[in-house]
Amino acid sequence: MTTSQLANEPEAGKAPRGDQRNMALAIIAACQLMVVLDATIVNIALPHIQDDLAFSTTGLTWVVSAYTLTFGGLLLLGGRAGDILGRRRVFTFGIALFIVASLLGGFAQEPWQLLLARALQGVGGAIASPTSLALVTTTFPEGPERNRAFGVFAAVSAGGGAIGLLAGGMLTEWLDWRWVLFVNVPIGVLIIAAVPLYINESERHPGRFDISGALTSTLGMAALVYGFIRAAEEGWRDSLTIGSFAAALILLVAFVLVERSAKDPITPLKMFADRNRSGTYVIMLSLSAAMFGIFFYLVLFAQNVLGYSPIKAGVAFLPITVAIVASAGLAQRFLPVLGPKPFMVGGSLITAVGMAWLVFLDTDSTFLGGVFGPEIVFGFGMGMNFVTLTITAVSGVAPEEAGAASGLLNATQQVGGSLGLSILTTVFGTASRDEAKEQIPSFMAQATPDQKAVFDKTGELPPPWGQKVLAEGMSMGFVAATVMVLLAVVVAVVAIKVRKSDLEALSGAAGPGVA
Repeated sequence: MTTSQLANEPEAGKAPRGDQRNMALAIIAACQLMVVLDATIVNIALPHIQDDLAFSTTGLTWVVSAYTLTFGGLLLLGGRAGDILGRRRVFTFGIALFIVASLLGGFAQEPWQLLLARALQGVGGAIASPTSLALVTTTFPEGPERNRAFGVFAAVSAGGGAIGLLAGGMLTEWLDWRWVLFVNVPIGVLIIAAVPLYINESERHPGRFDISGALTSTLGMAALVYGFIRAAEEGWRDSLTIGSFAAALILLVAFVLVERSAKDPITPLKMFADRNRSGTYVIMLSLSAAMFGIFFYLVLFAQNVLGYSPIKAGVAFLPITVAIVASAGLAQRFLPVLGPKPFMVGGSLITAVGMAWLVFLDTDSTFLGGVFGPEIVFGFGMGMNFVTLTITAVSGVAPEEAGAASGLLNATQQVGGSLGLSILTTVFGTASRDEAKEQIPSFMAQATPDQKAVFDKTGELPPPWGQKVLAEGMSMGFVAATVMVLLAVVVAVVAIKVRKSDLEALSGAAGPGVA
């Protein structure tokens, strides 16, 4: 390390200077962006992955799920690891594991190799992501500077999914699907090199790792998600569907019992005693379920109905990102004045309007006529919520539990997305099957021999009949997603109660002159 680097390195136990804090925020935001966008960056590349590695259609869904389930399931343990071992140390290890897993995934030659790499990516992300949010609280002093940092973090978290779709489209079309994984390597190396220069090591708190809690929660959610996916394919009476739900119930009940008796639980149940924080987690769960659904199904609509190329499909999601960033900035600015509840209620209502608008998509819809408007409305509502939810969830938490609190917030986002997408897939599958039955007589009367041969081989109706089936399934899926968002509205109205002291604290954090 050079003399100049030593001069710039923050001393342990001392708050970094302003310029160092800005660099620390850039490092933290870069990590969060890399971790969040990896949940969606492979979506547009999935057809290429299927052809190259000979995935079955069912197996292909786990390219996404292997990442989101390990990521969401182990976030709580990752947050606790930062508290016990030191956040900078754990943050660096998580990024390193993420880099190695990305490299392995890019070189995968068999389906199991890619799935293993994706699961390891999720583990690395689960270690780095909650620690990065906790580092915000230890790097930035309470007040407007910390609120600004939270605003940047929340905007990156909310917009990362759409950015991942755009990046996945560009890398797939211009290079190769493997670059959606390789791209993480140089970014991660730069982050690791910069960490010791601009981020302090946090104070280590004594504690134990709650392995039992981590395993029961992760396996329980995996069983629950698998149950919904299985139900979409084989029906609710299928023995594996029933068995998956039974296993999920047993494991999740065991998780609660473990957390009640554990000396150092990864999820201190006392956190849920705070009404505002509990409501925040439920709202995040509901909104994330809808957000994952809109990314997944609009990708299908853009490529299979509108006929967009991978890169054009990725570009089609930019309006969501722009709307999220714009509204997140407004929320961060006016939150100290108005308090969190107006943003939670208003943001959820706006999000519900955008989602309900998508219910009217059909095979005659165009991007400007049927997609652009809902994207803007949906993104604006989500941006208002993510900043508010982030600040509310981690405020007032004891320093030794900051990692667990931030991990729980991130876990609800990822688990909500995985669970929500599996539920929407069930609704989509049921509606699609019903619509396919209605389309088959028309298909049999009008189809060419070649089209009938394709149907006999794949079991899927070709265009234009298949597009009608897809549009009907998506429409019903968006109905279910709208219901999920309306749940967030109800919770925001009923559960969020902002005390006068809370509003005064937010006003004081904004600085002099804000009353």
